[in-house]
Amino acid sequence: MNEVFSLIADVGFPIAMALIGGFFIFLTIKYILESVIGQVDAIHGIVSSLDNRVKTMNHDMIRMDATLCSVIGIRPDLERIARANGKEDARRD
Repeated sequence: MNEVFSLIADVGFPIAMALIGGFFIFLTIKYILESVIGQVDAIHGIVSSLDNRVKTMNHDMIRMDATLCSVIGIRPDLERIARANGKEDARRD
């Protein structure tokens, strides 16, 4: 408590209150930003999961398309298969 009084005596009451008010504003902004960062991390996890599902569905669609083309006896779309050939499969099985 003596530190607060010595600060007021050194710089004056208005400047000391401005410094203390600035400190509380800093704490408030820090708290808000930590909350936002937590929400962004959660949303990032959801988006990553959805991206994984889309990649899995794409690979499954290409595999089913190639299988159906061979069963029916038509030529499969080789360009579509080639576009997906260099990408990793997103499944974890």
